[in-house]
Amino acid sequence: MTDLKLEGLRVLVVEDEMMVSMLIEDMLSELGCLVVGPASRLDEAMQLARTADIDCAVLDVNLGGQPIFPLADLLRERGRPFAFATGYGDAGLREADRGSPVLQKPFREGDLARVLSELRAAVD
Repeated sequence: MTDLKLEGLRVLVVEDEMMVSMLIEDMLSELGCLVVGPASRLDEAMQLARTADIDCAVLDVNLGGQPIFPLADLLRERGRPFAFATGYGDAGLREADRGSPVLQKPFREGDLARVLSELRAAVD
């Protein structure tokens, strides 16, 4: 079910669990978005954030025990909106990241579409 508001949105996916990453990619494709990555390591994600043409990002808060916050800082500096994906709600976020969109794992395609619509509004 392609969402015309999200058609063509370039979304960086950062997730270290392969099955979760594949699920997010499938949801994004269904919504008409273009998947950038996915990245499963922080260094890989940082490189994509610096060089790839992206509109926004969905970030797993914890990549194999490594916090995602340096990437969040880079995206913020570059003016690219993002949402955190976590099973801990905003409890696992830094004070600087409170108020950022959070996808509570596990989430559904409708939840992802809603958050992406918020991010797209920040891009437009």
